[in-house]
Amino acid sequence: MLETELTHILKIRYPIFQAPMAGGPTTPELVAAVSNAGGLGNLGAGYLTPEQLRSTIQKIKELTDQPFGVNLFVPEQPIESEEAIDQMSAYLNKYRIELGIATNPLLPKFSESFEEQVQVLLEEKVAVFSFTFGIPPHEVIQAMKERGTVVIGTATTVEEAKYLEAAGVDAVVAQGSEAGGHRGTFLNNISDNQIGTMALVPQIVDHVSIPVIASGGIMDGRGLVASLFLGASAVQMGTAFLACPESGAHATYKQKILSSNEDTTEITRAYSGKAARGIRTAFMNDLHQYPGTIPAYPIQNAMTRDIRQAAAKSNNPEYMSLWAGQGLRLASDHSAAAIVKQTIDQAYVLVNLITKSPYRMKEND
Repeated sequence: MLETELTHILKIRYPIFQAPMAGGPTTPELVAAVSNAGGLGNLGAGYLTPEQLRSTIQKIKELTDQPFGVNLFVPEQPIESEEAIDQMSAYLNKYRIELGIATNPLLPKFSESFEEQVQVLLEEKVAVFSFTFGIPPHEVIQAMKERGTVVIGTATTVEEAKYLEAAGVDAVVAQGSEAGGHRGTFLNNISDNQIGTMALVPQIVDHVSIPVIASGGIMDGRGLVASLFLGASAVQMGTAFLACPESGAHATYKQKILSSNEDTTEITRAYSGKAARGIRTAFMNDLHQYPGTIPAYPIQNAMTRDIRQAAAKSNNPEYMSLWAGQGLRLASDHSAAAIVKQTIDQAYVLVNLITKSPYRMKEND
């Protein structure tokens, strides 16, 4: 049962994807460790310059000869008023003063060049290209596929999954509302699609003909087996790997992952302007009371970057973005390889119990 359509397509041993968490957690060591353990490691590369992206890919190749993936953000060009940006900048100055950094900084560029990032992936011939926040131009998907790269999109609704299939992707990540980090929504308002993984996966499976990867709240073999029984071809686990030694997450961030509970996360736009699930912080609580308009992603993301970086340097989690899913009480600080092995071992035990149970459903029941 643990051999699926996707394990055959990708030539991996186990149907486990390590989620491509951008911003630092997915180090070359983490990506390689998961791939070497039989899963699919994934680099969250949305914030990397083309030069950083190339060097990171080459480092991963030095650490593993197994397939791995790279995830990019489909670019967005929001229109935001100068007034909204100026008001937010002035509001954020109180955090800058508290953290001892310069007020009214010049805004850094909002995002890296997607076209240049894509060119690096094409030249490096990565095994898997995944994307979030929309659908890349058709020529990008075709160029990847012509090089033998497997292309994977992210959906939070059945309709989004159908759009992705029509665009030519090879598989789709079904991102449930339990998932940590940014929501991959691109068709509807975020309030319209808070669909849990257990409900979302079988509905997407029933409406597309390509493999589905279940994502959101999956932390161990129980989640893996449940997802496979729902029709998924693999699972994507992020929070499960955040506190492991290979993760690049800040030490304070790891401590919060290991000490927080399932009811301590919520979805916020405070840090980046895009809905994302993370551990509740003072910054989130305060920004939720902000009387003005929070600038859209990636503008707000660029505006809060100096605050988040300063908070990390001072070990202050209350101003850091602590992305995490609802399964975080199940997180551990075990090695990435151990997490993969434990998940698979538990899955095999469960599958054996189910298949040998005298109460299991017969085909004609």
